[in-house]
Amino acid sequence: MAPKTKKVSQASAEAGRRGSDVRSDCWVNITPTDSGGIDLTFKSKVESMYGDATRELVRRELGALGVAHATVEIEDAGALPFVITARVEAAVRRLGLDVGEGYVPDFATGTEYPTEPQRFRRSRLYLPGNESKFMLNAGFHGPDGLILDLEDSVAPSQKDAARILVRNALRTLDFRGSERMVRINQGDAGLEDLDFIATHNVHVILIPKVEDPEQVRRVDEKTKKLLAAKKIEQPVYLMPIVESALGAFKAYEIATACDSIVALTIGLEDYTADIGAARTQEGRESFWARSQVLNAARAAGVQPIDTVFSDVSDMDGLREAVLEAKGLGFDGKGCIHPRQIAVIHEAFAPSEAELTRARKIVAAFEEAEAKGLAAVSLGSKMIDPPVVKRALRVVKLAEAMSK
Repeated sequence: MAPKTKKVSQASAEAGRRGSDVRSDCWVNITPTDSGGIDLTFKSKVESMYGDATRELVRRELGALGVAHATVEIEDAGALPFVITARVEAAVRRLGLDVGEGYVPDFATGTEYPTEPQRFRRSRLYLPGNESKFMLNAGFHGPDGLILDLEDSVAPSQKDAARILVRNALRTLDFRGSERMVRINQGDAGLEDLDFIATHNVHVILIPKVEDPEQVRRVDEKTKKLLAAKKIEQPVYLMPIVESALGAFKAYEIATACDSIVALTIGLEDYTADIGAARTQEGRESFWARSQVLNAARAAGVQPIDTVFSDVSDMDGLREAVLEAKGLGFDGKGCIHPRQIAVIHEAFAPSEAELTRARKIVAAFEEAEAKGLAAVSLGSKMIDPPVVKRALRVVKLAEAMSK
């Protein structure tokens, strides 16, 4: 049964992008009419291959959204079906029509795979949530996590459309094992984002500019409520982002705000602006805040993840920054370009000396465990449980990177 409609709030509405330089996207303009069915004008760069199928897709989408009469203009630059349906839905919603949950695509093969709280999160690649062209093959770059961003990389006027596109991407695109992440907006806008992503195959939600644990709890409570309503048992995890002086002071409270948190990270562009300092590559101005986040995460038992490295052309600088982050105790680093991923993974890899020592510790642990001993020793030195835990992680990381 088609959804009921509200009174149309404007004569027409559009969504998407148009122009000769646009790739993998489309532009949609919809003008409701009182009768006449769907009058569709369609221009496509791939007309000969997909024109008829796309027209059928658009008509089916409009029917599912309750639009029976309208003049529809579409310019297609080779967009995939999940993009086209997202743009159509965004335009319909902008008309003020009540479409309920919308037209939600089925899960595609390869999109449904689990995650776990302690998986490796060495790299996380940010992708603008309103740019489908960056999403299509992102999984081939092999990051530990892919972040479909609804916050800073999306213009305010496009955030409503980005939510729909990100929802469709989560259900449609195979990210080849990368953890499926979304950075939501701040405050109430972020809570509204959850309606479009929480039950649609997301692994981790990043919460920006957190300054109080209550911000995290609000996201957690709504997410769990949405999952329960759909009877989804797979949990959705959280990664708060500290980006201010107040957030750094409250880092431990934030890291322990709820049981869904798996990592705590820091954003230095906003942090340095907040304290009135210029961000430098040396990073003296942010050392205290990074230490706060690192220690808060370790004390809370979650992963500490370092900030992004913003100069995509400086691979040597990136390598030094990752080695410094690793030396401080961070487990991962953000990136804004695919070329940064391999450098981050290489720099986080254990050295031969680290791996040799880790294997000795693990062997000593296994020997003690086999003998039923409570204490673990290596030579004349006793090995504490946290040291064993870290050694196990080093060995596991080396094994994973050798595959």
